[in-house]
Amino acid sequence: MVAITWDVRRFQELTVDQLFQTMQLRVNVFVVEQACAYPELDAYDRHVEVRHLLGCDACGQVLAYARILPAGLCYPEVGLGRLVVSAQARGCGMGHQLVQRALYEIATCWPGSMVKIAAQVYLQGFYEQHGFTPVSDPYLEDGISHMDMLKSC
Repeated sequence: MVAITWDVRRFQELTVDQLFQTMQLRVNVFVVEQACAYPELDAYDRHVEVRHLLGCDACGQVLAYARILPAGLCYPEVGLGRLVVSAQARGCGMGHQLVQRALYEIATCWPGSMVKIAAQVYLQGFYEQHGFTPVSDPYLEDGISHMDMLKSC
């Protein structure tokens, strides 16, 4: 298993290299790997209250990422999205570590909050392992089947 260092930063606190690696990871997975042409970067990334969670290896390479949005920005609840693990780091439990760390950060910043995710349907069971419950029927978002899920932190 790869040793990961977790770091939470606001957009303005990201180094140029962290920003590049994060955006490259998101585009490589969500646009290229999933063959989904959509505007991956949006104004939420730069919002002053948004938290960017980075999981880096010993060399500083970003292997995992999640974006945490405050309640009221995208959803009435705290939003958790853009969860991604690099292809070379998959299969060793890093996705579970990522969700656990993101939930810890949410509980620290906004204790007692409800958390909403727009989960890809094939990951429903994964998110249920972390206490998320489906609250919508499946729907298409950018050509990929999603469902809304909620959890209390």
